[in-house]
Amino acid sequence: MHFLQPKHSKLNEKESAELLLKLNISKSQLPKILLTDHNLPEGCDVGDVIKIIRDNGIYFRVVI
Repeated sequence: MHFLQPKHSKLNEKESAELLLKLNISKSQLPKILLTDHNLPEGCDVGDVIKIIRDNGIYFRVVI
C-alpha cells in the first residue's frame, strides 16, 4: 500500500455487529466498496465491514 493511502482494516463479526447496533443500521445501509479494490486487506469476502482511517475521520464500508 502506498504511504498516502488511508489505512484499511477488516472488522471481525463482533466489532461489525457492535458498530451496526451503535449506528442503528443494517449492512446494506453502509457505503459500498468493491471486492476488487486494491486497498482491501488480504482475506476480505463479500459482506465484510472495512474500517478506513483517514486524517479527517474514520469511515466504514461494506464489501460487495
